[in-house]
Amino acid sequence: MQERYNPSEVEQLAQQNWTDRDAYRAVENATAPDGSLKPKFYACSMLPYPSGKLHMGHVRNYTINDMMARQLRMRGFNVLMPMGWDAFGMPAENAAIKSQVPPAKWTYDNIAYMKKQMQAMGLAIDWSREMCACDPEYYKWNQWLFLKMLEKGIAYRKTQTVNWDPVDQTVLANEQVIEGRGWRSGALVEKREIPGYYLRITDYAEELLDTVKTGLPGWPERVRLMQENWIGKSQGVRFAFPHDIRDEQGQLIQDGRLYVFTTRVDTIMGVTFCAVAPEHPLAALAARNNPELTAFIEECKKGGTTEADMATREKEGLPTGLSVKHPLTGVDVPVWVGNYVLMSYGDGAVMGVPAHDERDFAFALKYQLPIQQVIGVEGKEYDATQWQDWYGDKQQGQTINSGKYDGLAHAAAVDAIAADLNAQELGEKQTTYRLRDWGISRQRYWGTPIPIIHCEDCGPVPVPEKDLPVVLPEELIPDGSGNPLNKHEAFLKCTCPSCGKPARRETDTMDTFVDSSWYFLRYTTPKLNDSMTDPRTDYWMPMDQYIGGIEHAVLHLLYARFWTKVMRDMGLVKIDEPFTRLLCQGMVLNHSYTRRTPQGGIEYFWPETVENVYDEKGAIIGARLKSDGQPVQYNGIGTMSKSKNNGVDPQSLIDTLGADTARLFIMFASPPEQTLEWSDSGVDGANRFLRRLWAFCYNHADALRAGNAQQATDWSDLDAAAKRTRLEIHSLLKQANYDYERIQYNTVVSACMKMLNTLEQTQWEDTPAAQRALAETTSILLRVLYPVVPHITWQLWRELGWADSLGDMLDAQWPAVDEQALIADEVELMLQVNGKLRGSLVVPQGAEKAAIEQAAAEHAAVLKYLEGRPAKRIIVVPGKLVNVVG
Repeated sequence: MQERYNPSEVEQLAQQNWTDRDAYRAVENATAPDGSLKPKFYACSMLPYPSGKLHMGHVRNYTINDMMARQLRMRGFNVLMPMGWDAFGMPAENAAIKSQVPPAKWTYDNIAYMKKQMQAMGLAIDWSREMCACDPEYYKWNQWLFLKMLEKGIAYRKTQTVNWDPVDQTVLANEQVIEGRGWRSGALVEKREIPGYYLRITDYAEELLDTVKTGLPGWPERVRLMQENWIGKSQGVRFAFPHDIRDEQGQLIQDGRLYVFTTRVDTIMGVTFCAVAPEHPLAALAARNNPELTAFIEECKKGGTTEADMATREKEGLPTGLSVKHPLTGVDVPVWVGNYVLMSYGDGAVMGVPAHDERDFAFALKYQLPIQQVIGVEGKEYDATQWQDWYGDKQQGQTINSGKYDGLAHAAAVDAIAADLNAQELGEKQTTYRLRDWGISRQRYWGTPIPIIHCEDCGPVPVPEKDLPVVLPEELIPDGSGNPLNKHEAFLKCTCPSCGKPARRETDTMDTFVDSSWYFLRYTTPKLNDSMTDPRTDYWMPMDQYIGGIEHAVLHLLYARFWTKVMRDMGLVKIDEPFTRLLCQGMVLNHSYTRRTPQGGIEYFWPETVENVYDEKGAIIGARLKSDGQPVQYNGIGTMSKSKNNGVDPQSLIDTLGADTARLFIMFASPPEQTLEWSDSGVDGANRFLRRLWAFCYNHADALRAGNAQQATDWSDLDAAAKRTRLEIHSLLKQANYDYERIQYNTVVSACMKMLNTLEQTQWEDTPAAQRALAETTSILLRVLYPVVPHITWQLWRELGWADSLGDMLDAQWPAVDEQALIADEVELMLQVNGKLRGSLVVPQGAEKAAIEQAAAEHAAVLKYLEGRPAKRIIVVPGKLVNVVG
């Protein structure tokens, strides 16, 4: 055994052994040594995007998974820990534009590098199950299930409103629109109407909601609440404002009915205007001869399309000059175009009740529209110049100024008004959801091709199953002028499967959320070519533990749950929910720096390329780029990510201090669910601990080998110091077991540090009994620590000869708490002299008061501080202290 810890040598030796043995390959129905079936445990981390290098956020996620997998394997579980690559998406296209390298090459090169980094981290991954979203053998099944959904009406085609970047000639996701501009080009984003394919996730809204509200006990409450809010179930009334507005051909627009949905139909008598979305047919009609309205509608097309965008945007509008009829009074109600109304939500129109809706109130004040109070609260006086929260309160209020409905509480008013609207065939009660059908079409190149062929005679025709996969050409290089598939004749040209005439392929590709909605199922059936699933899926699913960031708590999880339910209904899986338990690990934080580009975009800079500017108190107040000396914006501490250029590459840390140091720090620095701020000093501390561990084992190697780590049953001949050490180690083991169970891995590491402190501080006697105790307690430390730092513990286990007697560390039996060791033979009492702490007194457990008093009177500290005087009084507080008064 070498005297000094050499992490590079230790980790290389361990990893080579694991590779040679194919140590992490999981098989179904694995058996224990006694022939019984091992219980299965499927632990999975959210797969990464292969953007170039791992950062410490990845390391944290995967080390949490790795600790769980290794500890459960030692406890006798059949553990599966797979890994794959979320390989499609915009980052590859942007990199291609910048480097003039095909996205495929960029992606595959990154995968090779990141896989090498994962292997260097010593992760217990079953690489035989590796999947890659851009592999045709994987995305073939995206296409196949899409076609099955199309057959069943779950998938359908309609026009969608999208964010269009006029410079990059591409559609942007909502998160890529920053302050109304494209995140890369800086161009003002426009809204465009483009046909695309949707999946009817709304058909599953009620089941998705019910399960997340009443089931999934292994999920964090905040994630369940986020999903519940996103689905957003609302019960209200959908009704129509009749009108006689006709188009240029004299046809009634929308059959003469402007529909809205509201949860506050009790305020219907307070309607003073209606607002429609800029894309609404009434808005288009009114704008034909109104240049001001036309310009306003065009301006509304700039910016994002989400509810969040609408909430933060200043509410603006213009009158259309059109009016509709109030459904109950027949009064004319003016129609406005509002920039805050989304065509994609509901019917693209809202009723304006300024008196009882804060948004409408501000809009009415801005444009001097009437405000008509129709809800009153006893003892409250309405002021139409200033909003008060009680105006929108439906719990206390009663209807007023509402004719026959006066005096009704909210529920009664809703029932009465809904009944009258229904009698006129103008409306009815309805349950709606904030959730909208999932639009999966993306006007981008690097993604799963949508398997549709467009024929002039037959229209959109599904690609026959026998022709799947529709393979994406991998050699193309985007140039920023739109989807290169539109210019690639070899891909475009094809024959219509229905009529045999020349046709063209669909060039839209699928949303990358499709790729991540079922990859965890693919892990269960690696290399399966003739179907999506087989009985192996039933063995491993549902997943026992899913691990990933809170930023995926809504869409990814929601889509994965939906996709699973669709597959269940098609007989492909037998489960209702894919994930039994969910852990959202906290983010790793680091400093972030940016600068605006001349085009208005945002450029991020690595912290090491920047020089900070400090104030007199040492706080960062600014920064400048080292290369040109010009200022950059300091954005403070933020989430580590490749897009922000503030990730810490673990490779340099692995090369210098070793993977175990990185793992130990990342697990010890913070509880898994909380954020972690990167600290170089913390990394150094982790490395010092590992060196101490190695030194302890080296210095006691002979005794450890002689002691035999197999737990003894008779400790009667053990000396007092060793007994106290066993008590402390087994107490810490009991706590560590509890912390492993609740996934509080930072306190597991803390327990291991305390164990080493205890072992180092013990005065070990040179007796066979003490050697047994030394070996037993050290073996407990190594096994509890092994899931955190597998390389050093694996090597020490072998060096001490325990692999022969106790089995290789990979499958060594998890240590058992010796309850007898927790029964102390002695108790340590604080010793005070005249009320001041002067040391401690160790007495036998259960010692009589007289014996304690005698031991205290004879203690050296008492004799010293009483200067030979006899004690006047000795006060004994059982189990705590002795105070000698002289």
